[in-house]
Amino acid sequence: MKKIIVFIFAALVFNSCDVLNQIGGAYNLSQCEYSYRSLSDIQLAGINLGNASSISLSSLASISTILAGGNLQAIPFNMTLNIDVKNPNQKAAFLNALDYSIAINELDFAQGKIDIPFDLAPNETKTLPISVGVDLKTLMNRYSQERVAKEMGAFLGIISDETKVTVKLWPKVLVGETPIKVPAPIPLEFTFGGK
Repeated sequence: MKKIIVFIFAALVFNSCDVLNQIGGAYNLSQCEYSYRSLSDIQLAGINLGNASSISLSSLASISTILAGGNLQAIPFNMTLNIDVKNPNQKAAFLNALDYSIAINELDFAQGKIDIPFDLAPNETKTLPISVGVDLKTLMNRYSQERVAKEMGAFLGIISDETKVTVKLWPKVLVGETPIKVPAPIPLEFTFGGK
């Protein structure tokens, strides 16, 4: 009986040390410096647009036609938002997974999750790729075709309006095998475009 109690106590101590370690890693992640790097792998309704910095003039007419909505039942939009993360801490920063939300000029654009661990050694910088997929037709039904087309036009650089992108990251820590989302997000904001 004593051996069982000692074993249970040792298991509890081990698990709580692991949870505290994960909380420390998530806290260090919240203290990191975040900056916009790029948009890549952009696809709109099956058209591969490549990177945001290299959208061709020949694609602009197709993009405008698609964003007009027409009779399309769905307008799939996929991209990778690349964010540079610098760890200025003296200890590692890491997470097991995270949830995210993205707003473009206060338009709730996308929510999702990343289930791949991410870690940074002290004073290291890495790119955090966030794969995003959204149906623009659903956004058009929620907001309006005009608003979504305008915000996406600015976001993709078709029109010169300034675009404010707000990203919220909620790291997750594992308690046993259960991922628990931290209550407060790591907020990021960047702007581009405009003249």
